[in-house]
This record gives sequence, structure tokens and C-alpha cells, in this order.
Amino acid sequence: MLDSLRAKITTITNSAKEIDTKLQDICNLLKENVAHYDWVGFYFRNGTKEELKLGPYAGAPTDHTIIPFGKGICGQVAVSNENFVVPDVQAQDNYIACSITVKAEIVVPLFVNGENIGQIDIDSNTPDPFTEADEKFLEFVNLEISKVYIP
Repeated sequence: MLDSLRAKITTITNSAKEIDTKLQDICNLLKENVAHYDWVGFYFRNGTKEELKLGPYAGAPTDHTIIPFGKGICGQVAVSNENFVVPDVQAQDNYIACSITVKAEIVVPLFVNGENIGQIDIDSNTPDPFTEADEKFLEFVNLEISKVYIP
């Protein structure tokens, strides 16, 4: 399933649309086509501040539009520069609950010219759904975005 979406991701990133429209199209594509992707969004560094700001997303609205570096899964990825897969959000001490229905989360950093400028964040209402295939696929998504993203 994920492999079949790769060409669609590349088509979106290579389109003539504005970057935020491309990101929104990717969020919609992933949420609509991957059963265990219940919320898909992008967070980006907020200027020079040590915080993330919510960008395009698909799913239920969230109050977490600003996340300080180090706080929650997204904030930790902003500091660590590494993927973070959480099979059970209830087992995480430093977790920001967006919804009581969320059971698992995966966050993959987005690098442009070697700099962590943001991340893709996926919440799932399914316990422990994320595999290495999800991780590799989301790395591919971010790589494709990095080719067209101009900070």
C-alpha cells in the first residue's frame, strides 16, 4: 500500500502548486489512503524561536499549534533530529495528548540542506500500528518535500 503512494507523492511535490498546498495535498492523501493514519500534519520551526508551529494537516483540529522544543514527541524530535516511533502513547512520560482516541504516534524529521526545519507527525487510533515500512515511507515523503521546499 505505501509503495503505491510513492508516485503520487512525487507527482504532488513536482506540481506547480504552492508549497503549503503541496503539503496539504500530501496530508490528505496519506490520511485518506492509509487506514492507521488518523491525523497527519506538519510542524515547522517557528522562525528563530525554539518552538514548532503547526503547518498543513488533515484530521481533527488540534489546540497544539505551538510546541516548545523538547516538549512532547514532536518537540523531542526537534531536538534529537531522529525518528520517534511511539507504539503506546500512554507509556510516554513526555507526551502531549491531542485526543483521547490516539493510541500511537510516529514523527519523522524533515531536513533541508542538512538542517532540521520541521517534521511530519502522524497519530493513530490503532495501538502499535507503525512498522519499519511506515518509517521508511515517511522518510521518503520528507526527502521528496526537501527537494522543493525553500525556507
